Amino acid sequence: MKFLCQVWLDETVMQAVSEAERRELDRQSLAYDKELAERGHLVLASPLAAPETGLTLRVRNGELSTTDGPFAETREHLGGFLLLETRDLSEAVQIVGRVPIARYGSIEVRALSDIPVHDGPEADEGVGRSGGAAVPPERR
Repeated sequence: MKFLCQVWLDETVMQAVSEAERRELDRQSLAYDKELAERGHLVLASPLAAPETGLTLRVRNGELSTTDGPFAETREHLGGFLLLETRDLSEAVQIVGRVPIARYGSIEVRALSDIPVHDGPEADEGVGRSGGAAVPPERR
């Protein structure tokens, strides 16, 4: 199973982290990412740029609108993510419990799901979409 693990951070907490502590956190994070990759669990992981560098897009009635920065007005922001491959939710939780950044924020663990195909040749073949790509049944 694949799980998206969203890292939520409070900027005031992160601003209080010393430079030495931040370097150690980076070192620990990279080492744990390497360990997870070697064990076949890490598909992808990355921090995200600051929320104010983002752009929120909406399409309503065929019209595209954009807003600078994040949509949500909240203390916490999405600071990064991990995409994991694990046997089940229990294993994902065990792995995420050791992610170093979790000491400074929270991590939401959510399973990926398929987009069902309701008609057309894909429906006859039982092929759905996962992560934006067609996935044959034997790989789900």
